[in-house]
Amino acid sequence: MTKLTFPKYSNLCGWNAMLPPREPHAALDGSLTVDYAIVGAGYTGFAVARRLQELDPQARIAVLEATTVGEGASARNSGFTGAHVLPRNASIEMAQKAQVQTTFFREAYDWLMSIVRDNGIECDIQQAGSIRGAATEQGEASLRKVLEVAQANGIAHSVLSRDDIHRRIGSPYYRFGIHMQDTVLLQPAALIRGLADALPSSVALHENTPVTAIRRKDGGWILETSGGVVKCKQLALATNGFIPKFGYLKSRMATIYTYAAVTEEIPDGRLGEIGESEAWGLLPSHRLGTTLRRIGRNRVMVRSLYAHEAEIDEGRAKAMLRDRFERRWPNLKDIGFEYLWGGTTAFTMNGAPWWGQLEEGLYASGGCNGSGIAKGTMLGRHLAELMLGKGNAHQAMAQSMGSASWIAPEPLRTIGFHFVSAIERRKAGLEI
Repeated sequence: MTKLTFPKYSNLCGWNAMLPPREPHAALDGSLTVDYAIVGAGYTGFAVARRLQELDPQARIAVLEATTVGEGASARNSGFTGAHVLPRNASIEMAQKAQVQTTFFREAYDWLMSIVRDNGIECDIQQAGSIRGAATEQGEASLRKVLEVAQANGIAHSVLSRDDIHRRIGSPYYRFGIHMQDTVLLQPAALIRGLADALPSSVALHENTPVTAIRRKDGGWILETSGGVVKCKQLALATNGFIPKFGYLKSRMATIYTYAAVTEEIPDGRLGEIGESEAWGLLPSHRLGTTLRRIGRNRVMVRSLYAHEAEIDEGRAKAMLRDRFERRWPNLKDIGFEYLWGGTTAFTMNGAPWWGQLEEGLYASGGCNGSGIAKGTMLGRHLAELMLGKGNAHQAMAQSMGSASWIAPEPLRTIGFHFVSAIERRKAGLEI
């Protein structure tokens, strides 16, 4: 049996399904020799490829994607991004660290937005900001600490009462909130598809080309695929939580599945029930809480649930997402879900990514912990610079971001995940 080195989802990505059909790039057929190979066509992988091309224009570069662009994890997120770092669970002591991280996020975010503008990528970008919402007293206490950091770091924001949030999203569920003005909402499948189309001509993208094995040979690297072999001088693994499937970082990260659903179109006469704001997104005060977003004119997205290393049953996922939706909008119980999907992210014990060199000529970046657009772009950009020995910010960036700490092996990892999840769900309460 072929080794599975990528997530094999049971449902198509709803974000991708909302877009017109797309013709994928051809799968690899035969042998290919390049200077640099990147495994994974997500935000990190594309950032590595583009930055390598900028710094080494004559280089031969290949990006290998196991499935198709728009069906991977990069398209399965909630579509929130921005330049400021403001942790969900924050304290005033973290303000200085967040300022340093923001410097790196800002650089990557501005670079990404310039690529979007220069290439005319249509991905429904909306400078709508985001709401950090609390449904419980404990959640409000947590957000008030976040508020201290926002104030200390000069991040534009406003405090929201229950009535304020109710007017914006049409639900009285949340008692307290903070509106962060810098957050951008976008269509993640359209963005990642646009970045694929905007790759420089010197970068070869091969979709439906899963890499099944890698090995070192003659001072370079060999990548095996079902359609052929790639030889390269340097290799970057940008597959996030699936890096351990190649034998690396098994003690540093685990794969977590999360779930999202999008409603069918809500009739025009009932749009007031999802708020007066035409575009809004809400992030929970607790890490296991529920993320919400208005999509287009007349749909709502609900994202929640966490499963360790494998998908949960579709019926169970749908029922649990329905519960979260109906508790917030009980008057919309008759509105069904049109799309439902799961997606992976890489979980690390301390929330820090793993980034850097694994072996001679082999580099990796993973452990985004559910914050992939700006962070993945930042890590990929700097990984390319590290590969070429360019730039002087690697040490400062690594220090500010930290590095993924040790995580217990199986079966202790699974036992620990379920134990901690149960405790955290109890703490989260109505934030879920």
